Amino acid sequence: MAELTPGQTLDQYQLVDVIAHSGMATVFRARDTKHDRTVALKVPYLQYAGDMVFHQRFVREENIGLSLDHPGIIKTYRPQERSRLYLVMEYVEGELLSARIQRERQLRIAMALDFSLQMADVLAYLHDRNVVHRDLKPDNIMILPTGKIKLMDFGIAFDASQRRITWSGLSQPVGTPHYMAPEQIKGQRGSVRTDIYSLGVILYEMLTGKVPFTGRNVYAALQAKILKNPIPPRHLRREISPQIEEIVLHALERNPRDRFSSALEFRRALANPEAVVVTNRAAHQHSASRLTIWLWKLRALAFGFAGGTKEVNKPKA
Repeated sequence: MAELTPGQTLDQYQLVDVIAHSGMATVFRARDTKHDRTVALKVPYLQYAGDMVFHQRFVREENIGLSLDHPGIIKTYRPQERSRLYLVMEYVEGELLSARIQRERQLRIAMALDFSLQMADVLAYLHDRNVVHRDLKPDNIMILPTGKIKLMDFGIAFDASQRRITWSGLSQPVGTPHYMAPEQIKGQRGSVRTDIYSLGVILYEMLTGKVPFTGRNVYAALQAKILKNPIPPRHLRREISPQIEEIVLHALERNPRDRFSSALEFRRALANPEAVVVTNRAAHQHSASRLTIWLWKLRALAFGFAGGTKEVNKPKA
C-alpha cells in the first residue's frame, strides 16, 4: 500500500488536491460521491497505520468530532465504509487566523474582541460537554468570508468524562509551545482553564502582534512562561483600554485558579469590557515575575554552593 495522492479514490471519496501536511497526516480536499459534497480528509501516514496507540487517539478524535454540533466547529462525518484509517470533515473556504495576524500584525481591537467572543462561545459549548481542546492556536481557527470563525483539529482534545489514555511513544506534544498553558508545560493533563489561557494568548497576539513569551529558542520561551508574566498589552499598544488589558492578563494568569473560572465568565467580560473592574493586576504580575525569578536564582545559587561543598569535602581516593 502506498501513500495516497490527488486523483485517487478512497472509498466514497475522490481526492482532489492537498490542503495541508502535518507531522502525522495529509489533509486532502475530496469529493464525497455518496452525498455530492466537498469534504476534507485527514489521512495518517502509513508509518502510523499499525500503531495501536495512534489508532486509539485517531478514533477518539473522530468520536469527539461526531459528538459535536456547533456552528463555530468544523463538522465531522462518518463514512459508510472505510478501507483504512482516516477522518472526514466539513470543508470550508476561508482564511486562517494565523494568516490574518501575519498580514495585519495588529488586528482592529473590535475585530480581536469579536473573534475572541466567538471562540469563548465555542469553548463554553465544548466545556459544557466535558471536552477540552488543549491546542487552541491561530492555525486551528478559520475565518469565513462572513466574519464567522470555525475551530478545527481535535487531535489532542480529550473528553474529561472518559478514562485517560497515555500517548507514550508518540512525537506529538500535548499542545503548541507558544499557546500552551504553564500546567501543560509541567506535564499536567489540563482543564477548561487551560483552554482559557490559550485563548488569552490568542487575544494578546491579535491585539499586539506578538505572543506573550519568546526566547532564544523554544525551551527559553517555555521557561519564561513558567517564571515570568507577559508585558502588559498597553505597553505595546496604547490604544488598548485598561479594561481590555485586565481581561487579557486575567486569562493569562500562571496559576489556573487565578484565571477566569469558565468560558462563560470570560465571554461576559469580552461582551462588556467597559464593565470590567480594573485592578492592579499588571503591576502585581510584574512584581510577581521579578520575585519568582529572584527565588529561582537564589535556589540555583544555594544548590551551587551545596554542590561545591560536597566536592570540596569529597574524600580522596
